[in-house]
Amino acid sequence: MNKEAKSLAKKIRSKLKKGQKVAFVSGNFNVVHPGHIRLLNFAAECADYLVIGINPDGHPDVFVPQELRLGAIKAITLVDFAFILNMPLTELISCLKPEIVVKGKEHESGLNAEKTVVESYGGQLIFASGEIWFSNLNYLKNELQKVALPSINKPTVYLQRHSTDIKKLSKIVDRFPNLNIVVLGDLIVDEYVFCDPLGMSQEDPTIVVTPIKRDRFIGGAGIVSAHAKSLGSEVKYFGVVGNDETAHFARGRLKEYGVNANLIVDESRPTTLKQRFRTKGKTLLRVSELRQHDISHELQVKMLSDVMKTLENADLVVFSDFSYGCLPQPLVNQVIEFCAQRKTPMVADSQSSSQIGDIARFKNMLLITPTEREARLAIRDTHSGLIAVADLLRNHTKAQHVFITLGSEGLLIYSPQNGINEAHTDELPVFNPHPKDLAGAGDCLLICSAMALAIGASIWESAYLGSIAAACQVSRVGNLPLERAELKKELIV
Repeated sequence: MNKEAKSLAKKIRSKLKKGQKVAFVSGNFNVVHPGHIRLLNFAAECADYLVIGINPDGHPDVFVPQELRLGAIKAITLVDFAFILNMPLTELISCLKPEIVVKGKEHESGLNAEKTVVESYGGQLIFASGEIWFSNLNYLKNELQKVALPSINKPTVYLQRHSTDIKKLSKIVDRFPNLNIVVLGDLIVDEYVFCDPLGMSQEDPTIVVTPIKRDRFIGGAGIVSAHAKSLGSEVKYFGVVGNDETAHFARGRLKEYGVNANLIVDESRPTTLKQRFRTKGKTLLRVSELRQHDISHELQVKMLSDVMKTLENADLVVFSDFSYGCLPQPLVNQVIEFCAQRKTPMVADSQSSSQIGDIARFKNMLLITPTEREARLAIRDTHSGLIAVADLLRNHTKAQHVFITLGSEGLLIYSPQNGINEAHTDELPVFNPHPKDLAGAGDCLLICSAMALAIGASIWESAYLGSIAAACQVSRVGNLPLERAELKKELIV
């Protein structure tokens, strides 16, 4: 038996109070992300003393030095003892005899060498990923701040980890004007009604406000197109509007932004209008005027005919789907088939907030950017860990890269490495922890990251640029196109 394993087990057991049980978790922990915190939280709840073994340098898929990984794990308040696992895992478990050994649920169907050892002394091997929440997690937020690398706004260690720097990122942005982009998706007009609060109604428990100012902004796929144009690319946008004043506003604003917009009129629906009633920096109420049925077969044929004329010269195709009927599946399938034949890169986002979207219907994308909720809905899985979810979604959609956006918890990046059977993950925190308005953050992340990928940037560089773009967007109220000069300025500030 390994003497080092015996000595370490004795040291750990000496720290326990009478009757305390040990939970043990091991792994690479290259970057501690929300999925890890959930797993560790679950393990801590299963026992009295949480022990973590960190795989040493040279272990498969390890790319962060072991001392940095050990320091990050030790900084987590849940962890009672952490060490570098410089011995066979089965020998350590045999000596320590932890009552509970916890592994991520993604390992449940694989070969688990420790299973026999754990069962030999009456312990339990549990496969779990912790409880899943779709809302913001204050606990997680606090923990991530504690273990974050130097700056949560612009993490330079992340750039070092992926062998890049600000100068290289700036050069990538300089090449955005070389792109010809086609955007397809639902047009939205966002109206902000700024109000003065008057008080509480005496007749019923209702807050009374008076409108003092109204502002309208282009949203949905329209703002995705406007961002792409403002960042320097040539853009052709295809969407659907009603026969109304809101459509007139949208056409004028897109023209003002320099977007070449092909907006088909559907007499069966109004132009999608979303109103936000705000007072003192907060949104009191949202009212949406929209229809969600698919456009007719005739309109699909017309749109497809117009789209096909532009795809020949496209460097990037963007699906910006809000599930309001602009992108029926037959139309999507034909565009995907054409682009796949020509090897034109495609990216997609399909939102499921107040509506139900399905990112899984967009196959063979270069990048997809669902929220955690959208990813879980797509694969019908509410209990697997985040990395397992990303892997399942990527396999299901045949996407090359997956971003899972986690709101205030940041961004999980899942990407292939050295072939199709291996993947690297990393995470980025939110770059702007004090947003004024969250509307449009995902649109900015999608288009900026996609443009960087189309230029030839790595997925890690693309995620970083997209995160800066999203941070710029949430620093102001309302959707406005992000200027290339603004993005470059934020790179050097």
